[in-house]
Amino acid sequence: MLYSTLTPAAKRAAFRERLRSGDLLQLPGAFNPLSARLIEAKGFDGVYVSGAVVAADLGLPDVGLTTLSEVAGRAGQIARMTDLPTLVDADTGFGEAMNVARTVQTLEDAGVAGLHIEDQVNPKRCGHLDGKQVVDDTTALQRIRAAVTARRDENLLIMARTDIRAGAGLEAAVERARALVDAGADAVFPEAMRDLDEFAAMAAALDVPVLANMTEFGKSELFTAAQLRDAGVALVIYPVSLLRLAMGAADRALDDLRTTGSLASQVEDMQTRAELYELLDYPAYGTFDAGVYDFSLEDHHH
Repeated sequence: MLYSTLTPAAKRAAFRERLRSGDLLQLPGAFNPLSARLIEAKGFDGVYVSGAVVAADLGLPDVGLTTLSEVAGRAGQIARMTDLPTLVDADTGFGEAMNVARTVQTLEDAGVAGLHIEDQVNPKRCGHLDGKQVVDDTTALQRIRAAVTARRDENLLIMARTDIRAGAGLEAAVERARALVDAGADAVFPEAMRDLDEFAAMAAALDVPVLANMTEFGKSELFTAAQLRDAGVALVIYPVSLLRLAMGAADRALDDLRTTGSLASQVEDMQTRAELYELLDYPAYGTFDAGVYDFSLEDHHH
């Protein structure tokens, strides 16, 4: 009922523990708190909050328009609704080094278990678009140093994302990833790897967990969890998938409503009222209510 009973600190510690286990962790992207509940109910390992999704949810493109407070607000609403650890996309940290530090503390207060900071120039672009520019080594490392220095819970996972592969090739990406780990990054997110061999090369070169981004319509093929596990990948995200599925279904249903004047043909594809109530844990609210309203001091004392 209501929010998760686990503290953010407990979720972070559990996330670290799972990462040490060597299992491949799957983190579908939640587009709202309710979808985070569904991700948990289906037995996934964590929840991802995509910057592209937070932007799209507001009707904006993923070009660095969202603010720290918007992302922290949404990430906090999502994180508090699930026992799973929440990993959030913090873009470039919403500014330079001091802003990165503030971003880390703000997201830490929002209750997330981890976040990633990337090495694109401000304002950033979607990682699977062409024409991305990355900052120099010094700036990239400063962002990670700032992030690591700013956190107060040592279990908050600071992940470094590098977008250098698209412009400078795999070798440059491995080199930068190594430098980011030396600067204190707990994990690495190499964006837009071309194939499984590239993931394997990255994982082999680093002694921290590597994340794979299995986003549709992007630069990477949609590899299976088993393929990624064999390549040495530790975490996989599906950032926009649930939003795309939901919007695809909504699009077709609205067309149908315009055409036929009714949603009758769509009902079989809908989440039922019973399924929604189960996800929301309706019975627990009734029990809580009864416990409060049926409570009296006389009963309590005897």
